[in-house]
Amino acid sequence: MSEKDKMLAGEMYDSSDPELTALRVKARKLARKYNLTDEDEPEAQREILAELLPSTSVIPALQAPIYFDYGCNTVFGEQCEVNFNFTCLDVCPVSIGDNAFIGPNVTIATPMHPLVPSERNARMRADGSSYTLEYAKPVTIERDCWIATNVVICGGVTIGEGCVIGAGSVVTRDIPAYSFAAGNPCRVVRAIPVHGNTGPE
Repeated sequence: MSEKDKMLAGEMYDSSDPELTALRVKARKLARKYNLTDEDEPEAQREILAELLPSTSVIPALQAPIYFDYGCNTVFGEQCEVNFNFTCLDVCPVSIGDNAFIGPNVTIATPMHPLVPSERNARMRADGSSYTLEYAKPVTIERDCWIATNVVICGGVTIGEGCVIGAGSVVTRDIPAYSFAAGNPCRVVRAIPVHGNTGPE
């Protein structure tokens, strides 16, 4: 089993593996290239994002700057809009559903590190080089969600359809569909009507 296969399966893996290193370097180069483009260069932006997000069929509207670990492990649905400073550590799969609104400074972080220091700390190879072991948990944001400013979404979380996550929240557990949730840790505040007027009260 390759280190990439272990990574995507949520098992402990060596992130310094050459294949994984090459994928991260490619993603970060593409993100930097995208971040140097302007909004009046839509064709150039689409070309870069098509290479950065090869599993996404409908390219989302991403406001630079953006940051990805791999890009190839993230899939956007249709009609997604993402504001400034989106950070996606997509070590495990990240799925973002149709009509997602993502505010500025949002972070999706799938990587996990062992709690026990002896398992988390650097290890030495026979040639004297060091490495660490980590694992990851996937993140799913279902369709029609609004993720507000400065939200952090941790690995292993599913945010259900039609949710709104309040600004500054840290999402550490699943959020059921059609919920307004907020806080650190993020908790459900109230239900959201599936249909009807949901504007300012």
